[in-house]
Amino acid sequence: MKKYTTWILVGIIVLLAAVLTGVLVFMKNQPVEERAFQPLVEIALMEPVSEKWGVNFPNQYTTFLKTETNNIDTTYAGSSQFSWLERDPRQVILFAGYAFSKDYNDDRGHANALTDVRATKRLNLNDEDPKHTPGTCYSCKSSNNPGIWSDIGMAEFDKMSFNELTPLINNSIGCANCHEAGTMRLIVTNPALKEALEAQGKDWETFTRQEMRTVVCANCHVEYYFKGDGKYLTFPWANGTEINQIIEYYEKSGFKDWDYPEAGTPMLKAQHPEFEFFTAGSTHYNAGVSCSDCHMPYMRDGAAKYSTHDVHSPLLNPEQACGQCHTDSEYVVRRVNLIQDQVATTKVETENAIIDAINAIKLAAANPNANQELLDQARNLHRKAQFMWDFVSAENSTGFHNPEYALKILADSTNLARQAQMLAAQSVNDMALLETGIYDKMDPKPVPAK
Repeated sequence: MKKYTTWILVGIIVLLAAVLTGVLVFMKNQPVEERAFQPLVEIALMEPVSEKWGVNFPNQYTTFLKTETNNIDTTYAGSSQFSWLERDPRQVILFAGYAFSKDYNDDRGHANALTDVRATKRLNLNDEDPKHTPGTCYSCKSSNNPGIWSDIGMAEFDKMSFNELTPLINNSIGCANCHEAGTMRLIVTNPALKEALEAQGKDWETFTRQEMRTVVCANCHVEYYFKGDGKYLTFPWANGTEINQIIEYYEKSGFKDWDYPEAGTPMLKAQHPEFEFFTAGSTHYNAGVSCSDCHMPYMRDGAAKYSTHDVHSPLLNPEQACGQCHTDSEYVVRRVNLIQDQVATTKVETENAIIDAINAIKLAAANPNANQELLDQARNLHRKAQFMWDFVSAENSTGFHNPEYALKILADSTNLARQAQMLAAQSVNDMALLETGIYDKMDPKPVPAK
């Protein structure tokens, strides 16, 4: 009898385990339901005024307001409006002939986006000039945009000049750029992002909430360019989002931002490719970490748990930002500093190599007897080398979002720059051009924040 009792108990345990497994599998495969909330006020679809959303979500809104006054710097960046041209004078040379050589300030917090884009000296507001600033420059600066895009479409938006759009835009980045009113789910609001994902066969509507906590940042924090006469906002992702795939895209399209003076190189200006950089196999991305986990960590207000919207560097609050996963936040900060020091130093050496290439190409271009085929090859290598450097330089983490990737790109950039310098010298049979560097007169170390 005892033998049968044992077998009966074993059978019951196996049956219960099977039932529990089935229940768990069933629950896991159910679609994620949006968390219900009872709003105090109804929010209109694509409402641009974030203050109205703040009635329902005061913690999120009050922390968002801090992005206007948060001006704390980290070692290599931060939230103050310092000038990259003053901090690293090499960039005046690297962007010669382009507006970024006149004004290149670091980004401030989200609440300042509209103020800062209107204040930059890079604007050309003369609408009688065919080179006037296009309205496309407003694309990532305002919570008015989703509503305007819905009303007139992105193509018409981009065709308008900056001056024409200004009266329609009066709110900085806000809730409507990332959230759907009514459900508060994270959504793609930038048509250029939707089109770029579709070009890769991806439907953002199928992404998980955790995936969207990174993808929503790609509404703005990406590489992009203005396509054609209509200045149509386009992400160069048709071949993929890694650096060589983006370069291949630009090579095939023949796009250029400007011609480098005296050298004649058709140049590219990278924007702020945080999304492409982070998602290119970084350690944190592979571990399932999202942008929001680090830059918008969860906080508590009594029993309420919310994600802070005071978006800034995790180095300013490592206990909250890093402590969710790492028990020793002091070690994490030391590790970040070590990585950023290495990337920043390497980046400056890459700048030196590119400047050597620029000087060699300029001298060769001035020689009427130069071999044009070799000179054009040098220009193409210069174009690629500088874009690769800029891909790291313009990305707002000094390499930490993907350290191995950053150092690999900088190494490749330096190699291409030295090849460009060599080809320029060969184009005029003058090996003395290999000694045209001027960087030895400059401080080879990156300048940290004051």
